[in-house]
Amino acid sequence: MTTTTNSSSKVTRHSILTAGIPGATIAMALLAAVFFVLPFVALLTGITWSDIPTLLTSQSALDALWLSLRTSIVATTICVVLGIPLALVLARTDFPGRTLMRAIVLVPLVIPPVVAGIILTEAFGRRGLIGEHLSAFGIDIAFTTAAVVIAQTFVSLPFMVTTLESHLGSSGEHYERTAQSLGASNWRTFITITLPLLRPGLISGAVLTFARALGEFGATITFAGSLQGTTRTMPLEIYLARETDPESAVALSLVLILIAILVIAIAYFRPAKNQS
Repeated sequence: MTTTTNSSSKVTRHSILTAGIPGATIAMALLAAVFFVLPFVALLTGITWSDIPTLLTSQSALDALWLSLRTSIVATTICVVLGIPLALVLARTDFPGRTLMRAIVLVPLVIPPVVAGIILTEAFGRRGLIGEHLSAFGIDIAFTTAAVVIAQTFVSLPFMVTTLESHLGSSGEHYERTAQSLGASNWRTFITITLPLLRPGLISGAVLTFARALGEFGATITFAGSLQGTTRTMPLEIYLARETDPESAVALSLVLILIAILVIAIAYFRPAKNQS
C-alpha cells in the first residue's frame, strides 16, 4: 500500500514538473486563486455564527429563498426547452441573418441587467409593445411572479444557448447523418442521437443557467419590483437587508453561495475511476 502511494505521489510530482508550465505562470495562477478565495474567507470571518439561525428564519428571508428557488427552477426549465432548438438551429443551419441572431442572443450577457429590465418593461410592461395588448384582456405581467421568471429567463438563456452550441460544434454530427442515411426520420434522429450527445453540454448549461437565474438582480428589480412573497427574490432581499441589517445580508449571501456551490458540485461531480 505504501509503495503504491509513494509511486502515485512521484507520478503526480513528475506530471507537474514535466507539464511545461513556467514557474512564473504557476505563481500567477496562485495569485489568481488567492484573488478568488480571499473574499470568501473574508465573508466567513465576518459572520457571527450564533446569529445565523435567527437571521435565516425570518419570514422575509424564507419568502425570498423559496421564491428564488422556484422561479429559478421554472426559468431553467424554460431555458432548456427554448435553448435546445435555438442552439441546434444556430449550430447546424445556415440562414440569412444567423450572425445577427447569434449576436442578439448574446446581448443579455454584455448589457447591464438594469438595461435588460428596461427592455423587458418596454416589451411586457403595461404600456409595452406586447404588455399593452395583454392588459386589454386583464393580463398584467410586470410586478408579478411571472415577471421574475421572464427576467431570469431573459438573462439566463444565453448561457444555455452558448453552452449547447459550443457542444454541438464538437459533437459527432456524422452519427446523425449516418442515422438519417439509414432511414431514420429527423425527429427520431433528434431523440435517439442528438439529445444523448447533448447530455454533457445540457447539464453544464443547466447549471450555469440556474446559477445565473438564482443571482439575477437588476432586471428583476426594474421589471418586477420588490414585493415580499411575490417578486422579492434573495438578491433583492440581500440588497434591502444591507441597508438596515448588514449581518442579515451577509448570512443570506452565504446561503446563496452554498446553494451555488452545491449545484455546481453535483453537476460536475465525476466519481474517481479505479486505476490498476
